[in-house]
Amino acid sequence: MTIEEAFGQTIRELRKAKKLSQEKLSDLSNLDRTFISHLECGNKQPSLITIFQLAKSFDIPAAEIISMVEDKINSK
Repeated sequence: MTIEEAFGQTIRELRKAKKLSQEKLSDLSNLDRTFISHLECGNKQPSLITIFQLAKSFDIPAAEIISMVEDKINSK
C-alpha cells in the first residue's frame, strides 16, 4: 500500500465516521470536492496545509491523521 492510498483510505474512513459527504467536507475544509475525491482514491498527495485543514474539519489533531496513515502502512 502506498502512502497516498493509506492517506486516502484514512480520509474516507474519517469522513464516513463523521457522516460527511465529500461536498460537506469540501465546505468545511475549503478544499475542492474533486480534490478530496482524488485524495481518497490515492491519486493526489496532500500538502501539510491540506492535512491541517482536513484535521480541523474532522476536529482532530493533524498528528492523529498521520498516525492513522502510519498504522495502515505498517500493517500491510
